[in-house]
Amino acid sequence: MGADMSGRGVIRRAVAGQRRDVAVGSLLGAAHQTGEALVPVLIGLIVDRAVVRPDGGALALWLVVLAVVYAMLSYGFRFGARAGERAAEQAAHQLRLDVVRRVLAPHGGAEAGRPPGALVNVATEDARRVGALNMALTLGIAAVVGVIAGAVLLLRASVPLGLLVLIGAPVLMALGHYLARPLEHRSEAEQERAAHASGVAADLVAGVRVLKGLRAESAAVARYRSTSQASREANVRAARAAALQTGLMLTLTGAFIALVALVGGRLVLSGSIGLGALVSAVGLALFLPGPIAVLAWVGAELAKARASAARIADVLAAPGETTGGATEPAAPSAGELRLHGLGHAGLHGIDLTVRPGEHLGIVVTDTAHAATLLHCLARRCDPDRGHVELDGTPVTQLAPAALRSALLVAEHDAQLFDGTLLDNVTAAAPAGADPQPAMDAAAVDEVAATLPGGTSGRIGERGSSLSGGQRQRVALARALAADRSVLVVHDPTTAVDAATEARIATGIRRARTGRTTVLVTSSPALLAATDRVVLIDGGTITAEAPHEDLVRDHPVYRTAVLT
Repeated sequence: MGADMSGRGVIRRAVAGQRRDVAVGSLLGAAHQTGEALVPVLIGLIVDRAVVRPDGGALALWLVVLAVVYAMLSYGFRFGARAGERAAEQAAHQLRLDVVRRVLAPHGGAEAGRPPGALVNVATEDARRVGALNMALTLGIAAVVGVIAGAVLLLRASVPLGLLVLIGAPVLMALGHYLARPLEHRSEAEQERAAHASGVAADLVAGVRVLKGLRAESAAVARYRSTSQASREANVRAARAAALQTGLMLTLTGAFIALVALVGGRLVLSGSIGLGALVSAVGLALFLPGPIAVLAWVGAELAKARASAARIADVLAAPGETTGGATEPAAPSAGELRLHGLGHAGLHGIDLTVRPGEHLGIVVTDTAHAATLLHCLARRCDPDRGHVELDGTPVTQLAPAALRSALLVAEHDAQLFDGTLLDNVTAAAPAGADPQPAMDAAAVDEVAATLPGGTSGRIGERGSSLSGGQRQRVALARALAADRSVLVVHDPTTAVDAATEARIATGIRRARTGRTTVLVTSSPALLAATDRVVLIDGGTITAEAPHEDLVRDHPVYRTAVLT
């Protein structure tokens, strides 16, 4: 987005990026509006030169000229509108990419305080509204040309009528801008309510099974009904503001045209203009409400675009969860992971070295401490004390994207996406890599056997067609297929039966041979397959030994993994 992350900056980017299409569309639109203004003038000339004084040759000539003008204005409208629409769609698409890129940025932070539905609303409806400003500008510039052309032609017919239009049109435009201010505020409130309603709906749909299990459907419906009604009321208020603005502008425009007609009629009666000039003046008076109404519509669209641009700017300017360095990790990474005196949110003085290629188990007796450890390793937060190193370099000095290319933290609640099973497994895999070893290690073949189409079968949004254990296996296969130098996995088999868990423990060990692997878990099957296990109790490391030794000699460890 550049340095300017304000709503105005978003609008400037959306317009500047499509200036060529906007310019082409405006030029062709201006040709269309000029042609529309010329039509009543040509009809007036035909009346004067071929009807009042019958002349067949002149009539044919001017009819040909009229046909050419009609062809010009038709061509201008068709291709000008196409260019404007292309500019609107391309700008909206670019803004959607900007929002999605920010949401997916390695340093995170864009999703803080915003439910998924709200972010979707920003990336779709708000982006569409800002992009639509390009179409509005295309039509608005053409409308200005139309008003000027009409005024010039009126000046040729009558100076008083032309001056009246030249003075009146800018006044109407200024009034339109003033009347659009309430619409801008109400449009912003409307979008906020709509985004909130979308977020609530997304949360309810994602948790529908839990709600049914708790028999809490009525409470969920009541919650959404309240949110939806608030969104509807905001929408109605915005619609009322738009209707009021449009109605007032139409009233003012009608009064203005009536005034033009009144002045023109008096000039005809006084003999200042002839019959053809009268026809031209009346035709131009009927033409002018069109471009003036377009200018009023442009004002309303600008108000909506400003409100939406401010919401997009808030997402794009959201502070990151962490600040990134610029150092690239060693390539290939050796896979040595070190924690030096790490202290954060309950963890105290954690000193730990994971050797390259080691298969390490970590048992944390407090789930909150486990989450803190994972967040520090994944750089979702930086510790208050101490630091984490990858191959001797503090992770705070590494570029976030580069860090994630070497170290992957697969959390317990990792989400799947709508698509095929194979697409989910290979989402982060290196190009051309064979996903089969990862699927074998995670026992995904059993999951594929339950799907129509096997690995090409669709698993639904968030893996809705799979059981909890099946989702865990697919998520684990995805983490293994990513083939990072260091892989940290949190409780990958909590919903898996004992036989499958033992198979997965062996599979992980085989798939990660020579690669550093950390299993944060309390599963005896997974821990038995590790080289050694570290016990974190009370926020500090209290024991370190092979799994069998800890089960035999350490009561706290035995309680944590066997009960």
